[in-house]
Amino acid sequence: MDREKEKSGANEMLEEIREIGGTTVGGEGNGIHCLSIIGQIEGHYLLGNDQKTTKYEHLIPLLVSIEENPDVKGLLVVLNTMGGDVEAGLALAELIASMQKPTVSLVLGGGHSIGVPLAVSAKRSFIVPSATMTIHPVRTTGLVLGVPQSFRALREMQGRISDFICRHSRIGATRLEELMMRPDEMATDVGTVLDGNEAVACGLIDEVGGLSAALAALRAMGER
Repeated sequence: MDREKEKSGANEMLEEIREIGGTTVGGEGNGIHCLSIIGQIEGHYLLGNDQKTTKYEHLIPLLVSIEENPDVKGLLVVLNTMGGDVEAGLALAELIASMQKPTVSLVLGGGHSIGVPLAVSAKRSFIVPSATMTIHPVRTTGLVLGVPQSFRALREMQGRISDFICRHSRIGATRLEELMMRPDEMATDVGTVLDGNEAVACGLIDEVGGLSAALAALRAMGER
């Protein structure tokens, strides 16, 4: 009977990982939920079947349930994302930042574009040395009218993203804009690519570290 229950629990965990890219681990009443944000963050439009995506409409109710679940004591957000829909990514970042439970983020591979606000949204952030983060101005696709209102809307959206990043990290607004508008770092583009140590040095991420460091920080926050 115990073996059957164990097998059933393992199957449920695998199904949860397949559906939403996350699972809760640890003993009852002392669980840690691991949430992965990978590929491209999908917003109001469906992306192709050949693309790895994180669907924000799945994560919003999941984050609410994590906050309300007494058995979950903390949230570990693991990021390897190229960015994606700006509004969807910022909405998820605001949700994570507003949670009362302990939250820790860990950047593996990449935390690019709108992945930057997601990385800093946790109460403590980590990045492995080999990971990179791309900081650049807001982009848009589709029909753009060449009128002042279009450029003002982009500028205001950029302002909201920059303000969020500065409020949830140690980087200053002037330094962030300098990195964002750097013209000599990226071919045919503006912006900056930071590795793990550089992201910490400029105040964007709290600490260089991997899984064990992130879990230790999460447990320490839960014991306070």
